[in-house]
Amino acid sequence: MIYEILKDEFKKMVVKNDLIKETINVKAHPLKPEEAIGNPTDRDYPLIKGRERLMDAQFKGARGQAFTDMYGDFSGTISDVLNLRLKTNYERAIFISTLNAVMRYLGLIKGTIHCKNDEARECAKKAVEFIKEEFGNPKIFLVGFQPRFAELFSQNFELRITDLDNDEIGKNINGVLVEDEESTDKNVEWADLLWITGTTVVNNTIEQFLSREKNRIFYGTTIAGTAYLLKLKRFCAMSK
Repeated sequence: MIYEILKDEFKKMVVKNDLIKETINVKAHPLKPEEAIGNPTDRDYPLIKGRERLMDAQFKGARGQAFTDMYGDFSGTISDVLNLRLKTNYERAIFISTLNAVMRYLGLIKGTIHCKNDEARECAKKAVEFIKEEFGNPKIFLVGFQPRFAELFSQNFELRITDLDNDEIGKNINGVLVEDEESTDKNVEWADLLWITGTTVVNNTIEQFLSREKNRIFYGTTIAGTAYLLKLKRFCAMSK
């Protein structure tokens, strides 16, 4: 199972760097929307609407983040984090944000802090350029409704979208309906490219995409450490 692999790799990492023996406080707290994403012109992001938050782990001056719909404060040691059972989105968000922060501290990854203001729109423009350069004109399955990706992808490619949020399901984006999770399998078969939110590693839906023989790109800050450890392709053009 993916979380057993991530835990094992993380434990090896902190042991190798003599971190697990120390008493180190790791704090993760849910950021307010303006802290996480600034004040963008577009107001339709889940962070703005309040359904999701970024858990922000801070470790020796390094920060790592993870999107989650189950959020709250946490303070403890790396050992405490490794002992979490990872049975809920809350526990997985603590683990993933901590993993990202520690790996950022060790210099293994970059781009662990979410972009702000209107950088998300710029990211979507860069994503379109990247896809055209790397894949030509693929049929794209967008896993996780990200408004700017949905808008620009639908204007440039054949597109299908799914999301877990009932408030997003049924939306029409330039003629493309946001579908529910039950549409995943047929959309995977249809697509040439899977463009997958990194939040799948927090909400425990990622494994269904790892076994697929498809071109796939995971996007966002949440997936940073996981992408490094599992050698997954990641796109996050405007993160810090």
